[in-house]
Amino acid sequence: MTELLAPAGNMEALVAAISNGCDAIYLGMQKFGARAYSSNFDLESLKEAVAYAHLRSVKIYVTMNTIVFENEIEEMKEQMQALNEIGVDGIIVQDLAAFDYMVKNFLDMEAHCSTQMGIDDLDGTLLFKELGAKRVVLSREVAIEKVKEIKKIAKIPLEIFVHGALCVSYSGNCLMSGLIGYRSGNRGRCVGSCRKAYELIDQTTGASLGKNFILSTKDLNTIDFIDDLKEIDSLKIEGRMKEPAYVANVVSKYRMALDHKVTEEDKDNLSKTFNRTFTKGYLFHEDQKDITNILRPNNVGYEIGRISKIVKDTYEITLSRPLNQNDIIRISHDNEDVILNVVKLYDKDDNLINKADAVCYIKVKEKLSKGDLVYVTKDYNYYKALESSLEKEFKRFNLDIKVYAYPDSKLIVDATGLGFNYSYESEELLGEAINNPATKEQVIKQFARLNDTIFELNQVEFHQGNAFIPAKLLNAARRDIVQGLYDLKLNSQKKRIKVDTAKEKIGFASKAPYLTASVTTLEQYDACVSSGIKEIYFENVIRRNQIEYEEKEGQLLIGGYGGIHHYKDTNPFITDYSLNVVNATSCYELYKLGAKRVTLSYELNKRQIEELIDAYYAENNGYPALEMIVYGRAPMMFTKYCPLKKMNLCGICKTKHFELKDEHGTFPILSHDDCTVTILNGKTLNLLDELQSIKGIEAFRLNFTVETKAEVATAINKALNQLNGSIDKAVFNQETDTRGHFNKEII
Repeated sequence: MTELLAPAGNMEALVAAISNGCDAIYLGMQKFGARAYSSNFDLESLKEAVAYAHLRSVKIYVTMNTIVFENEIEEMKEQMQALNEIGVDGIIVQDLAAFDYMVKNFLDMEAHCSTQMGIDDLDGTLLFKELGAKRVVLSREVAIEKVKEIKKIAKIPLEIFVHGALCVSYSGNCLMSGLIGYRSGNRGRCVGSCRKAYELIDQTTGASLGKNFILSTKDLNTIDFIDDLKEIDSLKIEGRMKEPAYVANVVSKYRMALDHKVTEEDKDNLSKTFNRTFTKGYLFHEDQKDITNILRPNNVGYEIGRISKIVKDTYEITLSRPLNQNDIIRISHDNEDVILNVVKLYDKDDNLINKADAVCYIKVKEKLSKGDLVYVTKDYNYYKALESSLEKEFKRFNLDIKVYAYPDSKLIVDATGLGFNYSYESEELLGEAINNPATKEQVIKQFARLNDTIFELNQVEFHQGNAFIPAKLLNAARRDIVQGLYDLKLNSQKKRIKVDTAKEKIGFASKAPYLTASVTTLEQYDACVSSGIKEIYFENVIRRNQIEYEEKEGQLLIGGYGGIHHYKDTNPFITDYSLNVVNATSCYELYKLGAKRVTLSYELNKRQIEELIDAYYAENNGYPALEMIVYGRAPMMFTKYCPLKKMNLCGICKTKHFELKDEHGTFPILSHDDCTVTILNGKTLNLLDELQSIKGIEAFRLNFTVETKAEVATAINKALNQLNGSIDKAVFNQETDTRGHFNKEII
C-alpha cells in the first residue's frame, strides 16, 4: 500500500496531518534537522507526538539530515539512542556517519537516505541497499519512469516528493546560503538565496537582460498523476515550515485522490493555501522554462477578478470567483503588491455585504489602477472549514467487549482493540437487581461513549444473571479499558539495539603535501600539464547526479554515491567535495568503499579539519588521506534548471558567457554539455597563503572553472611557491582573498 507521508513542524501540524489521513509523519528536532527555522520538537513533545501517532497506526520518521561535524558526533549518537527509546520508526539522514551509526546499532529503527544524499539512479540506490538502508528518498529531478525502473530492479522501498516547495538546486548540492551568508542549507539554515531577485548580465557586452526572481521555483503539484504515483512506496508532501491549515488541505486532497477520486474542485482547492503557482516538476517532465515563477517568490494565492472602475477611493472589482468578507486579497499594482484584509465589502448601492459573486466594491486609501488583478491569498471561509478538520479522528478502531455480570461477583469485561486483549475486573461485587437488572442496551449505551477516544464500539456480548450494574461502574470500566489498550499498544514498541562489533582500522602514512587541479577546458588542462601538476581532473570526473556512466580508464574523481557504486570495482577513485564530508567516520566509510583520498567539504573551517584528523588518528592509529580545495570559484549550486533557457536564450551559452548579479556581487553561470548548470561564486576562494599552516592534508586542489590559460598558470605558480615557502607576499596579497568558511564558524 502506498504511504502518504506528511510534514509536521509542530504538534498542531502533526494532529492536522493525522486528522486528514496521512500514514506517516516526518518531523525534526532542535538539532540535526534540515528545517532549523521551524518550531520542531524536543524529546518531551516528541514522546507525545509518537504516542499520538502510534495509537492511530501512523509512523513517525525523524529528520537528522544535516551534515554532522566532528564535535557533534557523540551528541548525534545520543539523540539517536533517545529516539530509539521513544519508539521512533525511522530516521532520515544525509551524513554518512549518521547513516553508519543507524544501520550498525538499531534493529527496528529504519535508516532512510535523505534526498540531500543526491541519490538519483539505480547505482546509488543499490549502494545504500547493500549498506543497510531501509528506504531511499530519491532526488526531485528523477523522472517517474526512472523511479519505477529503480524500484523494480533495486527492490527497496522508495520515497519521492509529490507536493510542495522545490529547491532549484539538486538537494544537498547547494552552497549558496552557506558560503555567502554563513547559514548553511546542509545545516538546516538555508536563507532562501534562490528566492531573491537577480539581474541577468551578458558578460560579453555588460548588458542587463532584466531583474527578476529567476531562480525561484514554483511549487510541486502532482495530484493529476495519482495513478502513476500509486506504484511508489511513499509519497512525500513538503512543508515542515507550513501552518497546520496548509498541511490539512494538502494531506486531505492526496488522501482523497489515493483512496477514491479527486474532483476538479478538490484540485482547485489546493491553491487556497500557500502556493507559488504549480508545476508538475521534473518527476513528470515539466519543461525547464515552466519550473520557475520569475514574477514573485512567495504566496500567489488564486485570481478572482480585476479592478474595473474607480470613483475616488471606491474601487469596483469585477469577479470571476466569489469574494467573502474577511478574505485577505492581494492586488497587483505596478509590479507591487497591495495586501488588504477585506473587513468591509459593499454592493453597488453602498450596502455592506458579506459575500459577492459577480461585482463588489471596496474602499481603500491605496492608489490602484483600472485593470489591476485581484487575488485571494487567504479564503476566510475555506480556512474555517480546514480548521474544523484539524482535530477530528480520521479513522476509529473497533472495540469488542464481552461483559460478565453476575450477582455477588465482580464485573468482568474482556476487551479487544488495536490488536490487544485487556481484561477489566471491578473492585466491588455486583448486587442482585430488585426491579431493573442490567441489560445489553444499557451496557452498549455506556460503552458507546467513545468520542474522546480513537475507538468505536463494535461487537458486544453480554452474559448476565439478574445483576444490577451502576452506570458509573460501566463508565469507569470503559475508561480503564481504553487506557489499558492504549498502554498495551504503546508499550509494544520495539527498542532493540545491535551489539557493536570491532571494526578494521584503516590508516594512511603522512605524506608531504602536493597540488592537484580540476579544470573545465582543454587550455586549462594544458596549463596544468605545463606547470608540472601530475593529477588533473578533467575527463576523468564523475560528478554527483551524473546522467549516465561511461566506461573509464584510470583513476577517477567521483562526486556521487551512484558513481562510487558503478566504478568501485573497476577504477581507483578519489571522492569529491560534493559528498559533503565533514567528519572522520564519513572518511572511514568511503575508504572502506575503496576511496584513495577523500575531498573535504567546503563547509569546514580550520579548527574542524584539525578535529576530524585528530579523531581519525585516535580511532585508526593512522592518518586519513585527505584532499582540500584551496583555490577557485566555489560552486554555489548545481541545477538541472537553466536560467538562460528561461529567458529564451537556449544555446547561446556556446558563444557567450552570463552571470547573475545581486547587491552583494556576481555569480557566473557555467553551462554544461548536458544543459545542467553550475552557478559559481563571483569571488575566488583563495587559501594559498594558508598552505603552510594547514596540517594533515595530502593534496591541495586548485579548482579552475572560468579562468584563462594565463590565469591558471599564474595561480599554479603562486601555489607551488607557497607550498615551498618562497612566495612574494606583496605580490600575492594583491589578489582577491575570499576564504569561504575556512576561518569562519558555520551555523
